[in-house]
Amino acid sequence: MRSGRPTRVLLVLSVSGLLLGAAGCTSSEPEPTVARLAKAAAGSVAVAAQDDASARSVATSRALFASAPGAVVAPASDAAAVEQAASAARSAHVPVLLTDDDGDAGDGGAGDGTSASASATSRGGGEVGEELRRLGADWYQAEGDVSVDTDVAEQDAPDRGDAPGSSSASRPATVVVADRDADAASVATAEAAGARVVVMPDGVTDPAAAPDVVTALHERAEHPTVLVGTAFGDLPDPEWTVRAAESGWQLPHGGQRPFDGHRYVALYGAPGAPVLGVLGEQDPSATVRRAESTTKEYDGLGDEPVTPAMEVIATVAAGDAGADGDYSTELPASSLEPYVDAASDAGMPVILDLQPGRSDFLSQAKRYESLLAKPNVWLALDPEWRLTADQVPLQQIGSVSASEVNEVSSWLADLVRSKGLPPKAFVLHQFRLSMIQDRSSLASHPELDVLIHVDGQGSQPDKQATWKALHQDAPEGVHWGWKNFYDEDTPMLTPEQTMADVQPTPSLITYQ
Repeated sequence: MRSGRPTRVLLVLSVSGLLLGAAGCTSSEPEPTVARLAKAAAGSVAVAAQDDASARSVATSRALFASAPGAVVAPASDAAAVEQAASAARSAHVPVLLTDDDGDAGDGGAGDGTSASASATSRGGGEVGEELRRLGADWYQAEGDVSVDTDVAEQDAPDRGDAPGSSSASRPATVVVADRDADAASVATAEAAGARVVVMPDGVTDPAAAPDVVTALHERAEHPTVLVGTAFGDLPDPEWTVRAAESGWQLPHGGQRPFDGHRYVALYGAPGAPVLGVLGEQDPSATVRRAESTTKEYDGLGDEPVTPAMEVIATVAAGDAGADGDYSTELPASSLEPYVDAASDAGMPVILDLQPGRSDFLSQAKRYESLLAKPNVWLALDPEWRLTADQVPLQQIGSVSASEVNEVSSWLADLVRSKGLPPKAFVLHQFRLSMIQDRSSLASHPELDVLIHVDGQGSQPDKQATWKALHQDAPEGVHWGWKNFYDEDTPMLTPEQTMADVQPTPSLITYQ
């Protein structure tokens, strides 16, 4: 039978020329009673992801306001005071700044607020005072028990109602908030600045996986973006994430992250070659219809929506060495374009499969850069057909080193990032542990969702044994795929059996 955690992002400002702060954001002194919004380049990205709400409130103020006549200050732990501060700040069109009392004030703490005030002065209070000075503020309004290290006078905020503030920003920012309740102060600051606020769905931390967020960023692609919340601290590349969302491309069921809440049923094969799989049994438009029909058999069988797809063999392992001697027939990109175009029109992703023979995966992948530059085209490597100089297809089962796979994934991730593409699926076929050498060394990239596709054929007990063996010591975070063979499986699983018997349930199910 064929059988590291990213560096935490705390605050990214002026990623693309965002002009912030009092250090020269305008050429002259701001008018003392008028707020001036931060002047930001179109498409610029700022991130406020510090662990404490006080620091995030200051970071949000810095991202959105170049200056302000005042601010409203409240202790981070006092929810009622924060709510009152938010209301006052919206009316006065000024920021909300929180003092960090280390959790002593809202839950009883010292009782008389003395300890909380001292902590606020030494921690959040000092940072708030510095931000008031940066803003050029003449006053601050205190809500709750706060102590601020500043010479700025304490007074009630003037109610300017709905009167628009004078602004140096021609395009108000889009502020994406991970948790509205946790960052109520930042939300109020954003609304006071005239920004559009978009809230992430519960439990979702990647903007690429949030359809409404992608839509909002696309609609406001010419506006600066601010990401607020601790959840965004693990985004390795916020600027690329926002840029990809601004393209507006989404999967049929929403979002851009391939395997976050999505499952696929794909037809596999090569154009015009029925012997290599069912995809080659009909023309592109008929392939689309057949893929859609096959996928419908999975409706209602799982919690995730199911999308039809194609896996097209772009380079075919050959029994003849060919003119270049590599035992691989590289199909021209032009012969694959009709399938890519038909799939794109139908909202389907296409996976290009490489069988390199004695060639290497990276040189073959680069042949199809024009297709891989499309948002719906993904890449698969088939190590069974990666042969050494003395091997021949069908006589030996090939293998690939993790280092060669990493060269390809790095190149593909760079392509995604440089062109502002949405994340791509990166599929690795495997039915023997030896096919991917040193598998634990496989690199991860935020631009790619890695899937190990278990494409063994034969009896179901043997296939299940292979499935379980490959899961042992698998790299963390990979997704899984399963292949059903019409002729070689004994028997081939039905859709109901595939979903019930193959556990964990595969994210990609192909038919050959």
